[in-house]
Order: sequence, then structure tokens, then C-alpha cells
Amino acid sequence: MSARCLDRSPMHLLHRAAQCAENIFIARRVRNLTPRQLIVLLTVAAHEGLSQTDLAEFTGVDRNTTTDLVIRLRRKGFLQRRRNPRDARAYVVKPTDEGSRMLRTAEPIAKDVDGCVLAAMPAGRRERFLRSLRLVIETLENRDAKDRLRLES
Repeated sequence: MSARCLDRSPMHLLHRAAQCAENIFIARRVRNLTPRQLIVLLTVAAHEGLSQTDLAEFTGVDRNTTTDLVIRLRRKGFLQRRRNPRDARAYVVKPTDEGSRMLRTAEPIAKDVDGCVLAAMPAGRRERFLRSLRLVIETLENRDAKDRLRLES
């Protein structure tokens, strides 16, 4: 792909937009937490007792990355993990008190960053933009699932 084509590459443009949003988040002085870690922490807080497998499905983050994120959040003291009482092979995770405090700090900042991203678009196009992003995700996830099934058979 030539450099001239980058402005027509959805993959590149989505990555750049995500980088811009992450840079704004970091500039707002959310120390010790990345946007991806925040998503995991928010999801765990909203669905306490999720298994790590469920957490991967809820967030759309692959299982290996989810495991790494949980490890990092545990090391920071934001999550606790224990064996699932119904399935000894699985772990469930929940926020610690420190994790809950971090959420109270970081969540308003994340909402502000979301607002900055949406403010870059005309007000009348924001909902359509969000719907379009969700459609892209849904379509590509379904395609990915079909491709995996085909490879497994």
C-alpha cells in the first residue's frame, strides 16, 4: 500500500482515530490506566463475577490479550481474581476497592474523550457515525467467526 493510499484505508484511518483518542485520554492525566484496561475494568464492574472468557466476549478483546490485561490490572491492584465456584478450571474477576476508586476517576475522563471524538463531527452525523462503527464491527466479527468455522472444519 503506497503512502498516498493511506487516506483511503479504513484500517489505517481507524487506527489513527483510536491513537488520537488514546492520546487525549493519556493527556488528561489518567495515570496507570490505558483505555483498553479501562474498558476491561468498566466491564468487570458492570458484570461482576464474569469469567475471563466471558470478559473477552463482552469486550471483543481476544482471550490472550484479555488474560494479559487482567494480569496487569491485578498487579496494579485494580482487579481480584478467584476460581469460579461452579467451574474450578475458570477464574472470575471483580474490581478491588482501589479499582472502583480508579473507575470513579477515569470514567468521567473517558466520557469527555468520547465527547471530544464526537465533537469532531457535525452534530447531525454523530449518531450515524456510531451506528456505522457498530455495523462495521458486527459485520467483521461475523465474517471472522465464519472464517474460523471454515478453518476448523
